[in-house]
Amino acid sequence: MADPRQGIEQVIEEALDTLGAEWESPDPGHYVVKLPGTRKLSTTCSLVVGRHALSVNAFVVRRPDENHEAVMRWLLERNTRLYGVAYAMDRLGDIYLAGRLPLASVTAEEIDRLLGTVLENADGPFNTLLELGFATAIRREYAWRTSRGESTRNLDAFAHLTGADRAGTGPRQA
Repeated sequence: MADPRQGIEQVIEEALDTLGAEWESPDPGHYVVKLPGTRKLSTTCSLVVGRHALSVNAFVVRRPDENHEAVMRWLLERNTRLYGVAYAMDRLGDIYLAGRLPLASVTAEEIDRLLGTVLENADGPFNTLLELGFATAIRREYAWRTSRGESTRNLDAFAHLTGADRAGTGPRQA
């Protein structure tokens, strides 16, 4: 019986190159792909060729500080619409996207689709997850920065939480 892993690494590497992805292979059959984001600076995605499946794992956000039930509910509701991956939690409560693709299904198109799903669901809802699970920390950070006269530009997406959406509050340097 032929090894189902044969040729998979070449398919993955060619797909990543075609996509113009930033990637490295620290070990045979293990790929670390850096996906650029707009809300989250980047998402690191691990692809590992196993005996029967390609596993996918990407860190989304650390364990929420607060509002755990609402965060988990939001993630579980979102899971029903995902392709190839699902939101998962590790033993520390950190949130990931994780999935498996049968080796027989690994094609350049499927790699593209899978990485697109990871990026869309790690980067797209990033601010929503921060709002749900870290609102108090965001307000505290905003207050600390404004008290020191520091830039709050990277907190602009959370102006509705900090009160900065009212005219004239806080510095907004680049």
